[in-house]
Amino acid sequence: MANTIETAVLEMTQALSEQQGVYVVDVEYKKENGDRFLRIYIDKPGGVGLQDCEAFSRAAEVLLDEADLISEAYCLEVSSPGADRKLKTDREFSYYIGREVEVKLYKAIDGKKEFVAILEDYRDKKAILSFDGTTVEVSPKEAVYIRLNFVM
Repeated sequence: MANTIETAVLEMTQALSEQQGVYVVDVEYKKENGDRFLRIYIDKPGGVGLQDCEAFSRAAEVLLDEADLISEAYCLEVSSPGADRKLKTDREFSYYIGREVEVKLYKAIDGKKEFVAILEDYRDKKAILSFDGTTVEVSPKEAVYIRLNFVM
């Protein structure tokens, strides 16, 4: 049921995201500690702020109420994906092509388990990464994480 709701919310918010100049990176519908949460993660070039999340949340709430998609009580949360979020969906990987990512692998490639790379492409469920003059293909399942690199 969660996947059906997540897919429907993703489709339902597509036009809204285009209107507001943001990209819906992911949608999660989960039960935690007895409560249900619908989380919509949005992003845009330069990052999203509180005002972006608020505006999207208010507009999405109207769409969700009209669609009456979820019959039980839930909490709607709209936020940026966050600096520590590992990339996990095809949608996320495709959106972040060209960005620098931090990678930590379970098994070393060329003697390295941790490195910073450019996400060159994503195809056939594999991230195409380049670092130190090398290009490698890594399945997200082979990685502890692949996440955006935010240099502070």
